[in-house]
Amino acid sequence: MGANTAWGNATDEVCVRLDDTRAFEVTFDVLVIGGGACGLVAALAARDQGADVIVLEGDATPGGSTALSSGFIPAAGTHFQATVGLSDSAAQLEADIAAKSAGQADPVLAGAVARASAATIEWLASAHGLPFMLLTDLHYPGHQVPRMHCLPEKTGLALAQRLAAACEQAGVTLLTDARVTELVVDAEARVLGATCRRPDGNTESVGCKALILACGGFGGQAAMVKQHLPDIADALFFGHRGNRGDALAWGSALGGVGKDMSGYQGHGSVAAPHGILITWALMMAGGIQINALGERFANEHAGYSEHAVEVLRQPGGMAWSLHDARIHAIGLTFPDYRDAVEAGAVRTADSIEALARLTGTPQDTLARTLAAVSRLQAGDDTDPFGRDFTAQPALQAPWYAIRVTGALFHTQGGLAIDADARVLRADGSPLPNLYAGGGAARGVSGPDPAGYLSGNGLLSAVNLGFLAGRHAATRFAGA
Repeated sequence: MGANTAWGNATDEVCVRLDDTRAFEVTFDVLVIGGGACGLVAALAARDQGADVIVLEGDATPGGSTALSSGFIPAAGTHFQATVGLSDSAAQLEADIAAKSAGQADPVLAGAVARASAATIEWLASAHGLPFMLLTDLHYPGHQVPRMHCLPEKTGLALAQRLAAACEQAGVTLLTDARVTELVVDAEARVLGATCRRPDGNTESVGCKALILACGGFGGQAAMVKQHLPDIADALFFGHRGNRGDALAWGSALGGVGKDMSGYQGHGSVAAPHGILITWALMMAGGIQINALGERFANEHAGYSEHAVEVLRQPGGMAWSLHDARIHAIGLTFPDYRDAVEAGAVRTADSIEALARLTGTPQDTLARTLAAVSRLQAGDDTDPFGRDFTAQPALQAPWYAIRVTGALFHTQGGLAIDADARVLRADGSPLPNLYAGGGAARGVSGPDPAGYLSGNGLLSAVNLGFLAGRHAATRFAGA
């Protein structure tokens, strides 16, 4: 490793600098880069173990990719589940992760996040006052039982805001508008600190005993997306633009390796051109998608991540999400759906003829499609795409239609880590004091977008943050 090696692009450089004589303006036990769910949970976990903690966030407010998400966190075996009579376990969640990824998800990480999931939710609720609730009325693809936990607001923004408030209450130093551009290390690849750039162009340096990378993946770096995710490289990027691959650059420079780089979370239902996420709960409640020809084209219950590419393969890269008044009422319980209604993205039609005009699809084909769906819902036929329609009531007018496209939300490949979220070298040994989680680390979806189990993003982010923060504090606080 050279004394001053840089990675990134010509306009926004990040680098690793070998300098074991650097004098830092201030030093903390644990430094966290990134103020999304992973970073904020890591900071809370480290602080609860007695560590002095600082979070450096490049944006003006914390949130990152978390703020763009639904805020739903899978957890198995919580008291929230037990209260409503649901039996669940870490082993069952781990099995669902393995099944969805066709056995390609890293079993060490899958086991670690599954085992931590209940404890993390319970700790955030009891120790830091986050008022979680369990979603029991909707089934999410790949989960054997309801296990999505969320806040009353049902938004990722609310989750980020409540975590940030909890950090401040706990005494975590949270510095925003602090874009980290440089890591300072010694000859043993031990991170000594970091330099951040402020909006006025000035820089500040922060020393640390341990560093946790929680600054997202690489979805905002077009060249990396084209290299690793060519099938969705031209799609709408619905993630956080700050996900530029910095963590991968830093970790690789120190000897870490990237894994599952072709994995990502897509979504097959972003209102176009409005750019509003349409909850997949509409599909799980009985909705369907058709293309410009008026035909269904895939199993809407297989998973929203892989469905992104299915939508993009349709004429114009677009589809129509269709549902009825019953499902519309379910949609109105979600803030993003209410935003879509207010924006005019959700349109209505009283008849198939009117629906055909609204969507611009051939009326005869549309009528045949809806008739086929009615037969499937009555159990009188078998869906060629493999979906079971019999669990939901038949769709009926008035119809609700939303023009949607497929999008890339966040990458699932990242730095290889162990069960404590320590960054690993190619030989499997951990780097001295470097941790990673969330988009910065390898997720639990494997190398294929179809391996993404609903909620895997926040499942990894929250629990790897918890594991990283706790381990870093236990090992390095007061050292």
